[in-house]
Amino acid sequence: MGQIASEVERRLANLGFVLPTPAAPVANYVPTVRSGALLFVSGQLPFGADGALSDAHIGRVGAEVEETVAKQAAALCAVNVLAQVRAAIEDLDRIGHCVRLGGFIRGAEEYTRLAQVMNGASDLIGGALGEKGQHARSTIGVAQLPLGACVEVEAIFEILP
Repeated sequence: MGQIASEVERRLANLGFVLPTPAAPVANYVPTVRSGALLFVSGQLPFGADGALSDAHIGRVGAEVEETVAKQAAALCAVNVLAQVRAAIEDLDRIGHCVRLGGFIRGAEEYTRLAQVMNGASDLIGGALGEKGQHARSTIGVAQLPLGACVEVEAIFEILP
């Protein structure tokens, strides 16, 4: 791989992450949609650098998946969100602001610490974007996610010209 193209990618590298090739949609949708200055990123699963979903990230948080592992999965989802942004706009330094993150956590029925899992994604976005990474957020518990994943993250970004 060549030189890291953006300050955001340098920050990600300092956090121990390299942007992967963006995942292809797993159903009938597009990865991103641009409307004016806003870029909407479809929900991303915690695919690893190899493009696969780890067995450790399949199942319900608080049952088959431990909270710390799910938090790491949420961070991977955020890395995959940024990979989709890079594919859409080429230069991540054109991100003006992360407007919103949405998290879907597949938890066991009694599991209530959804926000702590989603902090994995929020912390990653904040670490990569600095002040531009401060965002509004929703975190929702769900019964099932595509491919049995424990977490999925979507996002909205303001993009600069």
